[in-house]
Amino acid sequence: MRLLLIEDDESLAGGMVTALRRAGYAVDHAATGAEGRRFYEAGQLDLVILDLGLPDIDGLSLLRELRQLLAGIPVLILTARDALSDKIAGLDAGADDYLTKPFAFDELLARIRVLSRRNGQMRETELQIGNVSINIASHEVQLNGEVQKVSRREFAILRALADRPGQVFSREQLEEKLYSWGDEVSSNTVDVHVHNLRKKLGHSLIKTIRGVGFILGGSE
Repeated sequence: MRLLLIEDDESLAGGMVTALRRAGYAVDHAATGAEGRRFYEAGQLDLVILDLGLPDIDGLSLLRELRQLLAGIPVLILTARDALSDKIAGLDAGADDYLTKPFAFDELLARIRVLSRRNGQMRETELQIGNVSINIASHEVQLNGEVQKVSRREFAILRALADRPGQVFSREQLEEKLYSWGDEVSSNTVDVHVHNLRKKLGHSLIKTIRGVGFILGGSE
């Protein structure tokens, strides 16, 4: 799942990007409205976290512009403006949720999960594929009831496939779930992660469609 964070406080943004990536998300950061515009015009976003107090453009104006381009993408406002009138203005401008600073990071993660479910990107808190269970909230994966250690990117691939069990994902589509813009991606990175998942969870869990990509199969 790819997130765009538009936040001009570099210290806060740096901590959020690090924490969100550890939580399994691919995150792009923009410090200005103009930078944010370039990211969302490029597409391939699943959710936007937007600060209202940007240095070059009012956040509400940017939100209205974003809504015209990406009507179906959830937007979470994250701001120090805590007056009721500000919250109403933000929601009326097209935001899906509104969280004021300071905030608890666990609450931010919970709100991201809620918005993902609303947008059809996350069907359940826990997904079951044969004898493999995937807990979206805790990022815990179990095989026959025993916890298996998977890396952040292995989990991201597994979750992407589990959210769309009937869909074939190309390597490029899975890479978009794993990396932010500008990250260097080796040519076989997805294959390596899929290989590791098969070793840990069963070779039939993820099937290769030759020349096309990968699809969720069944577990052994």
